[in-house]
Formats: sequence, C-alpha cells, structure tokens
Amino acid sequence: MGGFSAFWAQSDLIGRAVALILLAMSVSAWALILWKAWLLSRARRGMLRAVPAFWAAAGISEGRAALQNFDTEAVLLPLLEAATADTRTATLEAAGRQESRLTRRLRDALHGVLARLQFGQVMLASIGATAPFVGLFGTVWGIYHALVSIAASGNITIEKISGPVGEALIMTAAGLAVAIPAVLAYNVFGKRVAACEADLEGFAHDLRELLHDASGAR
Repeated sequence: MGGFSAFWAQSDLIGRAVALILLAMSVSAWALILWKAWLLSRARRGMLRAVPAFWAAAGISEGRAALQNFDTEAVLLPLLEAATADTRTATLEAAGRQESRLTRRLRDALHGVLARLQFGQVMLASIGATAPFVGLFGTVWGIYHALVSIAASGNITIEKISGPVGEALIMTAAGLAVAIPAVLAYNVFGKRVAACEADLEGFAHDLRELLHDASGAR
C-alpha cells in the first residue's frame, strides 16, 4: 500500500474533494484552536488583574483607567462604559426607571462580550461532529471506486482488493484526526468561557449595585 499518495492517485473527483474538505476542516479547526487559546488566556489573565485593580481605585475615573491598563482583551471595559453611559435623551432607551435602564445596558454589553468569547465554538462543534462521517464517506466511496476498477480489469484476487481497500481506510483515520482535536478543544474552551462568564456576571452585578447605590445616595 502506498498510503495517502496512492489513494490520491487512484481517487476520482469525489474522493479528492472529500480529502480537500477534510483538509479545510482541519486547517479551520487548528486556526480556531490557536486563536481561541490565545484570546481566552489573555482575557482570563486580564480579568484576574483588572477586577481587583478596579475595586481598589478611588473612584470611577480611576477604575476606568485601571481597566484600560489591565483589561487587555476589553471584556470588562465595555460593561463599565455601558453602565456609565449617558441616557438622558428623549428616547425609549432612556425611559423607565434608572435601575431598569442600568440593568438593560449591562445585559446588552455582557451579551456582546460573551459573543466574542464564544466565537468559533459552533464551528468546532460542527467539525467535531461531522468530520468522522465525512471521512467515512470518503472511505466508502474509495472502496466502491476501487472495487469497480478491479471488477473492470477482470483480475479479482484478495491481493488486488486488500491494497485499495486499505488505502481507502485512510480517509476514516483522517476524519478522526480532524474531529478529535476539535472536540477536545470545544470542551476545554467551553469550560474556560463558562469561567469567564461567571466572573463577568459577578462584575456586572457588583457594578450595577455600586452605581445604583451611588445614584440613590444622590
């Protein structure tokens, strides 16, 4: 057996298209894995430094400066900006009780930050779920193509069959090789995003209480 090179040489257009699809899925998955690992690591480190610095500040302005220094991925700063935004205009956004407006702005900002942190999770899950079946399809098609070619030659022996069939099985292995890292990364990143989400919700809650109490005191 010549391995993947022999499979490629003997494949038709469909077999090669399946191989290219798996290659594209693998490249996409690893690009996402590397980017998200970098993003979530920086976001987590920044939060661990920025939150204590914010609460140790003397006022909102000093706290904003602390977030700008330590919140490297800007996951906390949007919450502060939303909470302190001026909504004294004649619009529905400015209508209602101040507490409700503050809650709405923080909620919208939190959703925006979480959407950025969760970006790519759906693609990783999709690749992990579909890559094995794409590889299996490539194997089935490769075996079918090989058997048709052998039958057309009229020389059917176990040696003639085992080689092409074994080479076609490479596509199943390739599908698993694409899927396994994507699934593992999806699970790991899911836990990291959940940890960031808990910290962000805690910061948003504390920030809401701070600003609400401050407005009530005035």
